Amino acid sequence: MKVDVSQQNLARGLSMVSRAVSPRSTLPVLANVLLATDEGRLRLSATNLELGITCWIPAKIEVEGSITVPARTFTDLVGTLPMQNVKLELIPHNQTLRIECGTAKTEIKGIDAQEFPPIPVPDLNEGMALNVADLKEMIAQVAFAASSDEARPVLQGVLLGVNENEVTMAATDGFRISVKKAMLSAPVSKAVTAIIPARALAELGKIIEESDQSLTMIMPSGRGQVIFHTKNAELVSQLIEGNFPDYKAIIPHSFKTHITLTTQDMLKSCKQAEIIARDSENVIRLDIKPNAKGPGTIQVTSRSEETGNSDIEVDATVEGPELAIAFNVRFLREVLEAIKTPTVSFDTNANNTPALIKPIGDDSYTHVIMPMHLS
Repeated sequence: MKVDVSQQNLARGLSMVSRAVSPRSTLPVLANVLLATDEGRLRLSATNLELGITCWIPAKIEVEGSITVPARTFTDLVGTLPMQNVKLELIPHNQTLRIECGTAKTEIKGIDAQEFPPIPVPDLNEGMALNVADLKEMIAQVAFAASSDEARPVLQGVLLGVNENEVTMAATDGFRISVKKAMLSAPVSKAVTAIIPARALAELGKIIEESDQSLTMIMPSGRGQVIFHTKNAELVSQLIEGNFPDYKAIIPHSFKTHITLTTQDMLKSCKQAEIIARDSENVIRLDIKPNAKGPGTIQVTSRSEETGNSDIEVDATVEGPELAIAFNVRFLREVLEAIKTPTVSFDTNANNTPALIKPIGDDSYTHVIMPMHLS
């Protein structure tokens, strides 16, 4: 292998695929990144056997070939090189990669590319097209609500459903539910349901680019995998087996108290209250008060015996009875950060029933959050 590639493209590609490198694997090759020539471009790949990321970058190919090298060592080295072209050359007899850039010459010992786990080659004709902008927004508004508890692997995933011309993503950790819908450019002939690890979707959101515009999703039959493919990048992930909770049965449909408020005002108050609340299990209290003569208010209160107190008043339109309710402030902050509309609705019935949060003017997103015990 002998290739010539720009330092910027190489650094960007390594930053992308390194997200899938396994830091604690018993297989040394999983700590490596694969470099391979591929139809006039340089292909970079990394995998931890559950998640794999591949990207293609422009390169001048002089000699075809492939090798794997330690991802951390190679990435750190490339990051220090000047913004010039980098010459990569494989020394076959000892599986060493020679790197030349400017006045710098380095050799890194690698492992034969034949030992690298095979990366599945998708049949793009079997896939369905997804809009990249819609997909990035879906991931941002849903994946954060998945659980991080390894004892409940199903809840670590996002339920993806495709039916006719609509795609839906849903995630829950048992304390909150996020549901987002989007329309497909063309209807599918067969409905699809799968549980995709939230971490894989989060990584996908980072590597896909708006310039890609469209992305192809493929679920090869009988493989238990999903592949997301664009022109310059590809992510493959194992699917999660199990039964996802019936989240639709938990979403409330009628309310006694309806609140409308400015998204950024409420988000700012949550960020301020969280500074105090993080020393008291992240609990904040909302005192919701209507006002017959004008706008109502929400009093956002956090208390900590160690740190102090915080009281913030937020103007809101309140319809219904006065109510005091408590929430995990991080949960509130995260959903408000995900909402892009200027105003948001907040509906609830009592201090021990779920609250429904929706962006005003966007019916495609629904978030349910369970209250905390009100002391």
